[in-house]
Amino acid sequence: METVNRRHWYDLRFFIFIQCLQAGALVDSSSLSSATQQLSITYMAGEEAILPCSWKSRLGEVALPTCHIQWVTPMDTVFEQWGEKKWQAPEFKGRVRVPEEKLGSGNCSLIISDVQIGDAGRYDSFMVVEGARSKTTRVFIQGVSLFVNDHKSYQSHRPGEDMVLQLHTRHSVRVVFQGRNSSEWSDMWMRGDNNSQRLEKHLLLEQLTVKRLKPSDEGIYKVLDEEGLSISTVQLTVEERSTSHRVQERLENVPTGVAAKRSSSALHTMLVLLLSFRTLNFL
Repeated sequence: METVNRRHWYDLRFFIFIQCLQAGALVDSSSLSSATQQLSITYMAGEEAILPCSWKSRLGEVALPTCHIQWVTPMDTVFEQWGEKKWQAPEFKGRVRVPEEKLGSGNCSLIISDVQIGDAGRYDSFMVVEGARSKTTRVFIQGVSLFVNDHKSYQSHRPGEDMVLQLHTRHSVRVVFQGRNSSEWSDMWMRGDNNSQRLEKHLLLEQLTVKRLKPSDEGIYKVLDEEGLSISTVQLTVEERSTSHRVQERLENVPTGVAAKRSSSALHTMLVLLLSFRTLNFL
């Protein structure tokens, strides 16, 4: 694979642009009325998102000497590949690709790994093809609206227990905390912080452990990304077991089977002895 630097890639794209203008076919006219080619998909932050696309749905079984695929947003180009050459937008560096082994058979889906809240939006795919008399045409293939949701959860622990806070992605850089009876948010953890007696970031996994919980740890925990967007919200309660839990525990300790029979037999013997003792005293 050959990765093209930004300047050379812009030169290459400018050359194609000029060719398209000369041919009078920068965008296929059918693309302007392709609102029906719109999909909506939803993923959770940190997952691998697949934006489906098949160029054969628009171009049929035509044989393309070299696949030239473009994925763009309303603001910028996200990904572009022409044969062995490919380009990625800086904010997607190392996170976007198309399935090269399936591209020739029509699959031009955009795969976004470790998808982020800020990745949400509309994406359009185009195929650049050569027509009659070497006219270059940019053909609209597929429009996809991507929605990315944050994680929400509730945890309940007893004092002294540990809580595992999932960070979900390597782009989680900050955890903030709001106490149960407070309206203020305070910084709790920043990526790069050293582990402390009560906070420990897992060496390999994207998770943070809060050790030896106290009632004052009750509240809301938010995991934020580089843009300050919420990746995860966790509501925590810290309380002793309720009366119902203690009753349940006692019920679970009630003997059953042979142990229950032995206990009942011993109780019966004690009652007989007690009645006999009272009878003797009466006489």
